[in-house]
Amino acid sequence: MTKTNAGRFFEDYAVGDVITHAVPRTVSGGERALYHALYPARGALHSSDEFARACGLPASPVDDLITFHTVFGKTVPDVSLNAIANLGYAEGRWLHPVYPGDTLTSMSEVIGVKENSNATSGVVWVRTTGRNQHGKDVLSYVRWVMVRKRGSGPAPQAVVPELRKKVEAADLVIPQGLRFDGYDFALAGEPHCIGDYKVGEVIDHVDGVTIEEAEHMLATRLWQNTAKVHFDATNRADGKRLIYGGHVISLARALSFNGLANAQMIVALNGGAHANPCFAGDTVRAWSEVLDIAPTAVDSIGAIRLRLVATKGQAGVLRGADGKYDPDVLLDLDCWALMPV
Repeated sequence: MTKTNAGRFFEDYAVGDVITHAVPRTVSGGERALYHALYPARGALHSSDEFARACGLPASPVDDLITFHTVFGKTVPDVSLNAIANLGYAEGRWLHPVYPGDTLTSMSEVIGVKENSNATSGVVWVRTTGRNQHGKDVLSYVRWVMVRKRGSGPAPQAVVPELRKKVEAADLVIPQGLRFDGYDFALAGEPHCIGDYKVGEVIDHVDGVTIEEAEHMLATRLWQNTAKVHFDATNRADGKRLIYGGHVISLARALSFNGLANAQMIVALNGGAHANPCFAGDTVRAWSEVLDIAPTAVDSIGAIRLRLVATKGQAGVLRGADGKYDPDVLLDLDCWALMPV
């Protein structure tokens, strides 16, 4: 009897399937320390208990992307172990802060399947939910993945879900107690409040980080991401290990501190695409475009909608004349963040 698991292939998914992912993960201060070692993250709310308490929280929550990576990592053995590429995200919402000591679990529902025209792979859509030890949802998002087929058999009937282009500002969840009335801009690192930003403004975050193989491998292990394309150099014809897309997301988010230091919490993921592959040796830079600004239910907190772009090239360059992503663009992420008014 075979004890090992080769992972799911495209034929193994059916709309309506609910997958409970192993293994529960208790988050500690160790994840915070390793996160700050891997990425130049300096957001004050995620760095200091005292700063967080001054903003009405009981302590400093772990970085929003630690929550994302942990929940995402649980799904990999069941969703993307045999993936060719992670294609995009939508309808993501952070629903409750995660603190050191919390235990996270993940489950996913298959909401769409569609075979590719080459009949050797297909796209699978899943809605993933992360929960804490109290059964409270902490994160929910949709992602779609291109997955290899096991053979040449018939494909399931195509079902492509209709997804919202953005999370409405009214649907953003503000953590209980969070307020920015007495916000310390000096300690946060920049003086800019939400009123200093304008829709259409492009911010060059200036700095760059060259990705090393060791950092990427440490990150994928930290988040328990076992996708073969990230670990196994024989999995691709070019012999390269693909950099985990979440690693690029965290690098870009951390680099955005320079110009967006007061965008303290990511609360929604409207959409995202890993536009081009990233490999060790690439130098990643970031720029942001302000897409929208909105009030929230808390008068001292505003919401800023940002296009966060990771690139190997110039700030402000996204697509060519043909409408396709510029070859240097690695990531195009659309998100809402909270900022003091």
